[in-house]
Amino acid sequence: MSEHPRETIAVLGAGSWGTALGILLSGNGHQVRLWGHLAQEIEPLIRERENKQYLPGVGFPQSLHPEMDLRKALEGATEILIVVPSHAFKSITATLAPLLHAQPGITWATKGFEPGTQQLLSEVAATQLPGRELAVISGPTFAGEVARGLPTAVTVAATTPQHGERMAELLHAPWFRAYTSDDLIGVQIGGASKNVLAIAAGIADGLGFGANTRAALITRGLTEIMRLGLKLGGRQETFMGLAGLGDLVLTCTDNQSRNRRMGLALAKGLSQQDARAEIGQEVEGVHAAQEVYALARRLDVEMPISEQVYRVLYEGLAPKQAVHNLLERRQKAEGL
Repeated sequence: MSEHPRETIAVLGAGSWGTALGILLSGNGHQVRLWGHLAQEIEPLIRERENKQYLPGVGFPQSLHPEMDLRKALEGATEILIVVPSHAFKSITATLAPLLHAQPGITWATKGFEPGTQQLLSEVAATQLPGRELAVISGPTFAGEVARGLPTAVTVAATTPQHGERMAELLHAPWFRAYTSDDLIGVQIGGASKNVLAIAAGIADGLGFGANTRAALITRGLTEIMRLGLKLGGRQETFMGLAGLGDLVLTCTDNQSRNRRMGLALAKGLSQQDARAEIGQEVEGVHAAQEVYALARRLDVEMPISEQVYRVLYEGLAPKQAVHNLLERRQKAEGL
């Protein structure tokens, strides 16, 4: 259990990841209000004391309280943790703006870009909630493993050292370690872009191309992420850490990854819409592919793997042809 004094934390977003973080924080001795905006989502959590849809078999600690009323969830909260899909991030921060008074900083565990603008979520939060300390939690994490208490490590990047250290301490458990960083750009780029590469890895594995291909894709995919991140002001060491390489390897190699499963489904011949229906949860890489493609073109950053994923998702390119397009690229020296 954390040695930090008991806090009241509002976790906004009752999907698998929000629920898992709520279980972690309440298990650390904090009072947690887990908010969701749909009655059909929250009522079973209240009744069953378990998120049977996303995390079956993991009961809620006594200090975890599902809540449908946002004002009640925020009342007396000393920390606010946003865990909604990226396309809902701007909406929830705009909703929060008139409701927040004495509450301190804002933290999120959402990975992605603002749809249509390619803005980092830190840029959105700074605009919607000006003057507040901001932090993002990212790294190689599957919600089910966190909820079950399996060893995990993440990065907390924050605008101030105090806020980052505070969030890391709140999250800390004997099996859960949080490292701090001040590279918000790098941590966010790593967390958002790796989802696109995980779709590519799923496609390659679904087509039966083997372990050699997967290793090459991960390695060259990391190079793409670094190119984009460095162009935007991120630091190279961030991309070699938990929020970069760590998260990329996780999502590219394990079928708990929804993005990897999207790629596997596309390789079987399913449409994007049918694949999403089969997965049954948000697949952030589908949205991120559009934003990464647009951002790379705008900044003149070479991201060939991400481009092929975009073309498969949005231009009807056959997955096998996408792989051949990559293999037919001209020879070059390895490096950034």
